[in-house]
Amino acid sequence: MPEARHRRIAADIERRIAAGEWRPGQDLPSRAELAAELGVHPQTVRLAYVLLRRAGVLEGEERRAVYVAHPPAMRTLTDADAEWPYSSETTDTRPRPATVELAERLGVHVGATLKHETVECLDPGGRSAMLVSSWWRGQRRPHVRYSAEVGAVSLTEEQAHALGLLVDAVAFRVVRTRFDHEGRPLETADLILPMDRWLIRLSPTG
Repeated sequence: MPEARHRRIAADIERRIAAGEWRPGQDLPSRAELAAELGVHPQTVRLAYVLLRRAGVLEGEERRAVYVAHPPAMRTLTDADAEWPYSSETTDTRPRPATVELAERLGVHVGATLKHETVECLDPGGRSAMLVSSWWRGQRRPHVRYSAEVGAVSLTEEQAHALGLLVDAVAFRVVRTRFDHEGRPLETADLILPMDRWLIRLSPTG
């Protein structure tokens, strides 16, 4: 199948980059040149390049030369409740019914209508660094403390596209829940952080 072929070519390009054949900032061959080398149609190479651009392995415009991307800057998350210091974009604000997990996290009934937003946090270069999806009931209220638990999750298609990663890639998932002074949950959030861009060193929370 063409899809399987372009994914195999993408994987081979990644291996060749890892072996040092092409280095960060270096142009790759044109689609026609690489297609001739591999004995495939240029469209197959184009699809491989698209896949690798989405994964952050390559950079460059659709109809121009593509080159090996420089590794993204590594950041360390020490405070899951800190404000993001750079720009961000709110990408989804549709209300959601409470799933079993969200109902447990917020102390509400399954199916209760929750307010929701997903925010894409961008690094100084404009690349997506983290996704934050939050859920709460009623009006947002100030909190006095929060809890944070770290795990891992396979990315959905939507998350992978936003972060420039492959579908089913594994990312850190930080579950953050904010509480009032009586210990009642006010808001809960999933912070999705690519493992190739983040270290997690959370300090104890109150």
